[in-house]
Amino acid sequence: MERRYDLDWLRVFAFAVLIFYHIGMLYVADWGFHYKSQYQSEVLQNLMLLVNRWRLPLLFFISGIASRYLLQKYSLIHFAKTRTWRLLLPLLFGVLVIVPPQLYVEMTEKGDLNLSYWDFYRAFFDLHNPLFAEYQSGILPHIDVNHLWYLRELWCFSLILLLLHPILSLAKLDKVLDCIGSRLGIGAIFMLPVMCLSVAELLIFPESDEGIRIARGFCFFLLGYLIWQRESCWQPILMYRRLTLGLSLTSYGGLLAYYHFIWKLRSEPLTGVYAAIETTLLLANRWVWILAILGYGYAYLNKPSSALKYFSRMVYPSYLLHQSVLIVAAFYLSTFKLGFFLEAFCVVVITVSFCFANYELLKRINFMRPLVGISSQISEVEYSLFNKIFVLMCWLLILPLGYLIIF
Repeated sequence: MERRYDLDWLRVFAFAVLIFYHIGMLYVADWGFHYKSQYQSEVLQNLMLLVNRWRLPLLFFISGIASRYLLQKYSLIHFAKTRTWRLLLPLLFGVLVIVPPQLYVEMTEKGDLNLSYWDFYRAFFDLHNPLFAEYQSGILPHIDVNHLWYLRELWCFSLILLLLHPILSLAKLDKVLDCIGSRLGIGAIFMLPVMCLSVAELLIFPESDEGIRIARGFCFFLLGYLIWQRESCWQPILMYRRLTLGLSLTSYGGLLAYYHFIWKLRSEPLTGVYAAIETTLLLANRWVWILAILGYGYAYLNKPSSALKYFSRMVYPSYLLHQSVLIVAAFYLSTFKLGFFLEAFCVVVITVSFCFANYELLKRINFMRPLVGISSQISEVEYSLFNKIFVLMCWLLILPLGYLIIF
């Protein structure tokens, strides 16, 4: 098996999009979040919709490909042990240490809390504390996974995959999939997943929003597992990348029109044939964007680099930390009345800087590396790259500080 560096790059890209998307959630109007800035924009909804439909399916799709690689390389038992160690340990650490500041900010902003963070954190572990009577929707009364739900679902998907692996790896199934890719081409690669997902979502998926999200995530995870390094599928994806990009941009325009002129104005969800049409078109929008991203990634990113090695190891701890940092940063910056653009700029710089600093610090502490998903030692190349990034971040932090001093 050849290493697919483009998929490593796309994994980094997907998590970067996720971080900036969560920053956008602070400022987008009418969309709920743990904390909302005083500066909100309806126009930002258009930019958020650009990535809203495909960001999580792309992550699960790449995770499915990665799982297939691991299962080809290791035994089922080793795969289960590795997945459990790499996913559940950081998840536990995140739920108990990283996520609580988000609840602290949410409760403080709503006026339900007037304590120091230390007093709050001591009360946090009392599951029957009346302080949290209105916040009982977590995995334990008020203790929840928040943005780390992806780790929980990925672990569950991995265990389900272990049960399905003997069936999914049958030679006959491989022949059928290769035949579909080589003989029917991009039309089948585009239409078959959309049709199967639409039927599943309409007839099989749970009715709750969370149930639909989980079931849809598993379907894209399974889709990635089936496609993995199948050249009969990847060659059409590569060859027709311009077509899928054109369809992606066209569908984005249609999505904006539908969102503003139909979805926002209706009072009840669609039913019957209209619901089926809506589901199919929205899934087509998700899948065609993923095909376009995969095609361009395969064309231009399938090559190794020292930067890729650095960012691939950095992305996991950054994912764990980012949402708490951006929420806390926006909460405390709100007192300075910086305005929309300067506050958002400061939140971006603080979040990205903390992610780099967090990675550089924790990878040097042996017992902390497993808790934040860092599995390897640092190298001289990483030291050199970090020095350049550190200088850049210092300048970015100085700019808003200078603005505040001058004005």
